[in-house]
Amino acid sequence: MEATITLHVDGEKHDLTVDTRTTLLDALRDRLGVTSPKKGCDHGQCGACTVLLERRRVVSCLALAVAHDGASVTTAAGLAEEGRLHPVARAFVDHDGFQCGYCTPGQVCSAVGMLEEAAADWPSHVTGDLQAPVRLSDEEIRERMSGNLCRCGAYVNIVAAIREAAR
Repeated sequence: MEATITLHVDGEKHDLTVDTRTTLLDALRDRLGVTSPKKGCDHGQCGACTVLLERRRVVSCLALAVAHDGASVTTAAGLAEEGRLHPVARAFVDHDGFQCGYCTPGQVCSAVGMLEEAAADWPSHVTGDLQAPVRLSDEEIRERMSGNLCRCGAYVNIVAAIREAAR
């Protein structure tokens, strides 16, 4: 069965007809040619496909496109403004927070979403005081980014990049 949906991707409106079983990731990559989110595990475990859906981070391989008709999707490419890297992406470059770069778009989207969650004082599993404002220690950053895997092992640099971007 097919459905016609609208997605607002990186500020552009797209009307498309998809099979109702099409994931958001496949709609982005295969139907719209948006290659920033990567297909890694296709099981929601690696985070390579992380995008911001209505400003909240999601693994797009587990989200059905039809469930998000009319939604706003931001990829790492869409975070750039007027040709300038988003501050989180810039910090990744400055701290060499990537090696092969495959996971980097998902890491950047996840970091942007995670920083907004922390700014809103949403606790994580390691947050000590649930009543106090969230303080982004390295342990807190690692916990919040634990859904994004890096095969190259650039974690130390990724944490440093996020720490800088959080300032």
